[in-house]
Amino acid sequence: MEDMEQERKRMEKLSNPQVTIETIKKYDFAFQKKFGQNFLIDGHVLDKIIAAAGVTRDDVVLEIGPGFGTMTQYLAEAAREVIAVEIDKALIPILQETLKDYDNITLINEDILKVDIAALVDEKNGGKPIKVVANLPYYITTPIIMGLFESHVPLENITVMVQKEVAARMQAGPGTKDYGALSLAVQFYANPYIVANVPPNCFIPRPNVGSAVIRLTRWDKPPVSVRDEKFMFALIRASFNQRRKTLQNSLVNGGVGVTKDQVVNALEQMGLSATIRGEALTLEQFAGLADILSQCIP
Repeated sequence: MEDMEQERKRMEKLSNPQVTIETIKKYDFAFQKKFGQNFLIDGHVLDKIIAAAGVTRDDVVLEIGPGFGTMTQYLAEAAREVIAVEIDKALIPILQETLKDYDNITLINEDILKVDIAALVDEKNGGKPIKVVANLPYYITTPIIMGLFESHVPLENITVMVQKEVAARMQAGPGTKDYGALSLAVQFYANPYIVANVPPNCFIPRPNVGSAVIRLTRWDKPPVSVRDEKFMFALIRASFNQRRKTLQNSLVNGGVGVTKDQVVNALEQMGLSATIRGEALTLEQFAGLADILSQCIP
């Protein structure tokens, strides 16, 4: 009897495509391309996201882009409290309706890039780390994730749905075609793990690309130590701006304020070839290079 009741509740949720379609019709909702709106309608994928994030009754979860509230419903049942930040004001009355049965959700109509998340964490969780869950619009994935890490908001992990290729880049290692500035930036702050690949038919409307769920578990402290974090990332960006060039040419022309001789000497000190490319260096080697070159800049 209990199993039947659970199944009935599940069928009433937005993860049932029929319920989502009825909601679209009821509110005459028009999907906004500028917000990259593709709503997840697969309960199995939602279960995987909640499990991967490790959401428990002790947790405060920040959800970015709740859409109709499909994942929010699942989160509200698993977490102590959910803070859902939605940029599209047309979705707010819909969310107020779809989430009316839950008393542990705070709904905020705002651009996540403009929200003072640290203040929210203080208010809702006494400054203790939160978990972030999101089905992110692909065009803004990197600014949101890097914004969360660079602002040093107290967080335990970020579990997000992103474009499959972006997930591959976050997890890539040196010498591979997917390895780049994003790989190094993410891996400096967190340990990336691809949880699941998600085909287009799990969304309304269907996106043109495959998606993946990736969990980024924040390091207690970064895996490498570096004197000047900002300078290291400036070197990394310059190194990958023109992948075909050698590292020394990329850095000399990359506006980071170093000369060819300084780069050659630094590479020599590290036992690296003068013709090496940026894609061959590990995060640890970039940190070492930054420490040497930062002393050359007045």
